[in-house]
Amino acid sequence: MKTLFKIVTPDFLSVFFAHHSLLHALFNFAVVALIAVILTFAARKIVDIIIKFAVTRTKTKWDDIFFNHGVFSKFVNMVPALVFYWSAFSFERGGHWMKKLSFCIIVIVIMDILRAANKAMLEIYDTFEISKDRPLKGLMQIVLIVIYCVGLIAMVSILLDKSPALLLSGFGAMTAVIMLIFRDTMLGFVAGLQIAANNSIRKGDWIVMPQNNADGEVIDIALHTVKIQNWDKTIANIPTHKFMEESFINWRGMVESGGRRMSRNILFDVSSVRRLTDEEIEKLGKIELISGYIKAKTAEIERYNAKSDSAAQANMRRLTNIGTFREYARQYLRHNDNLRQDLTLIVRQMPQTEHGLPLQIYAFTKTTEWVDYEAVQSDIFDHLISSAGFFGLRLYQQPGWHDIQIVAEKLSGKLNAESKETDKNA
Repeated sequence: MKTLFKIVTPDFLSVFFAHHSLLHALFNFAVVALIAVILTFAARKIVDIIIKFAVTRTKTKWDDIFFNHGVFSKFVNMVPALVFYWSAFSFERGGHWMKKLSFCIIVIVIMDILRAANKAMLEIYDTFEISKDRPLKGLMQIVLIVIYCVGLIAMVSILLDKSPALLLSGFGAMTAVIMLIFRDTMLGFVAGLQIAANNSIRKGDWIVMPQNNADGEVIDIALHTVKIQNWDKTIANIPTHKFMEESFINWRGMVESGGRRMSRNILFDVSSVRRLTDEEIEKLGKIELISGYIKAKTAEIERYNAKSDSAAQANMRRLTNIGTFREYARQYLRHNDNLRQDLTLIVRQMPQTEHGLPLQIYAFTKTTEWVDYEAVQSDIFDHLISSAGFFGLRLYQQPGWHDIQIVAEKLSGKLNAESKETDKNA
């Protein structure tokens, strides 16, 4: 190395450097750094060509992922460390620090290689189906933190010429401070282990967490945060440990079952509920869905009434419009191809309220997709609501302006008629 410096250093500079040893050392360092950069650049070009040629010839995709993350090419970054180490013996001043610098570069390069390998392995793991049930991103981030901590301790021990064990014993006294600094990291790590063990959250799950304004799909599970893309396309970043401390709803069970629940009420005006006349029974008996029901029920009622000695109508049984409509709705749902017939399907009458008599439709659609689910549900209620009039039923709603206007017109007409009748009699 000294011979090299004699070749590249002119005589007038040699005389100058003879009186300025520090500048001479800096000049030598600059020359070594330039050589290291040139050798690293050349080595990277050669290694990239060789590795790319080898990777493209293999059938497996794992080496492609490692190559894309630069795991192989990062070994070339060892070249500057080797150049600095070999040149350290030629330095009259600062050679000891050159060796330390070379060792620190080696540690940094190893950390960089392990970081790239960590990301590559996580990407490979994500290609397997089990990754959806057992996400490891949080665990891999913990491994990365451990790598950084070990590398930092190693560099400090190299620069201070101290044993790593001595430094670790000093860190023991700083445990409280470390726990305070890395509180969220530790909580996230523990929460990540529990999430993975309990399989409580996966990528793609529909999560509802109102207290954190989250209602959407999980797109990422990391060490510190879980990202949820809400249905309005906003992103909710929730600390991972919150999923162990607060309640949330996971709709994965609904998706896996292949059926989405539909539970909604139709409100009827109680004053429209009544018994059916013979003409109405005959008319409704022509509806295919309930023709068999009406025949069977009519026969049953006739047999019951024939045994009754009372002539009071209150003691006689008769088909009602609400009961017949309930059976019609049940048969309509049973014959609907968009509903799951193997899951719960109920049409039931709920307790009467001040808003009318609720008739609940409880069933499961075959689709779990939101848009398709809403379309199926809307079609069903469009049909049932529009069919209620055939059974003599009126839907209940609070009086609106149109209702008040109709009442006002009828009342005005009645008052006008009474006024004319009074004038006529007068």
